[in-house]
Amino acid sequence: MSGGVDSAVAAARAVDAGHDVVGVHLALSRMPGTLRTGARGCCTIEDSMDAQRAANIIGIPYYVWDFSERFKLDVVDDFVAEYSAGRTPNPCMRCNERIKFAALLEKAIDLGFDAVATGHYASILTDANGNRELHRAAAWAKDQSYVLGVLTAEQLAHSMFPLGATPSKAEVRAEAAERGFSVASKPDSHDICFIPDGDTRGWLADRVGAEPGIILERDGSVVGSHEGAAAFTVGQRKGLNLGVPSPDGRPRFVLEVRPSSNTVVVGPKEALDLAEVAGSKFSWAGLAPTDPSTAFDVHVQIRAHSDPVPAVAVVRDGELVIRPTTPLNGVAPGQTAVIYVGTRVLGQCTIDRTVSAVPVSAA
Repeated sequence: MSGGVDSAVAAARAVDAGHDVVGVHLALSRMPGTLRTGARGCCTIEDSMDAQRAANIIGIPYYVWDFSERFKLDVVDDFVAEYSAGRTPNPCMRCNERIKFAALLEKAIDLGFDAVATGHYASILTDANGNRELHRAAAWAKDQSYVLGVLTAEQLAHSMFPLGATPSKAEVRAEAAERGFSVASKPDSHDICFIPDGDTRGWLADRVGAEPGIILERDGSVVGSHEGAAAFTVGQRKGLNLGVPSPDGRPRFVLEVRPSSNTVVVGPKEALDLAEVAGSKFSWAGLAPTDPSTAFDVHVQIRAHSDPVPAVAVVRDGELVIRPTTPLNGVAPGQTAVIYVGTRVLGQCTIDRTVSAVPVSAA
């Protein structure tokens, strides 16, 4: 129970369904903020108190479990390490993978519980042979199956998403108000919970460090300088401060970050189009394809709120390789590619490498 409206209603629905429910709030910071600022963050003392009040109304036991050390190691330190390597990580994916459905689920099962229920908008369906599958929520506008794409078949066997069939967030808020929850109108959390002020660049500079370096064009020519490569992300346009204008006068975008040489590579917008993404760290959300070494049709989604794109996927040389039928735009190593068949989440990979659809000579 994060202290938000979704997890409060999910807990109440689990009770209504006849389950024996215990509410758990995860303390993920050793120094949580005393007050929530707008809609940023989700781990403040105020949030834990909101969760407590909801649990009291529902009539279930409530506990706060300290996962701050595990969260720092598996999510925060990973976030810093990925940026230091020139990659763009997704901390919400890592939190679901390593905290909520690994550390939390392991502890819950050890204590004799059957499943972890959350307020995510996603659905678990069972096929004709009894195999559990992860599917999109009823309302795609609120669908959160993307950030759950890291779940394995074993984790899906012990997961519940009571809000999956709900057609709108407005309906959840109305139900919360009817139940008397004070969080009925509480704003949704957004941004990175451990950077509550939203200043990711400043936060990273304090931890990764910032050394001046050069900005290159794709052909190797120097076009500017920077104060720290880790602060840049693929697709970025603002804040480049280039000293050499492009020949055609068009804006340049960050195409690549090279931490080993502390350089940033820029180029035209069309050079962000990718013909292929691939990753060696991949998993299947339920049953794997019968023969993943033979190419199969999927849709690929590379951000939580982006539209899925038709693609062909195949496992080759230890990688999940995905080739979209139309180029993906502005994708960076470190991001997660989630593949779907219809509404079903088939699997995911952390992107290790990308192949541009535009060769250097044509850009």
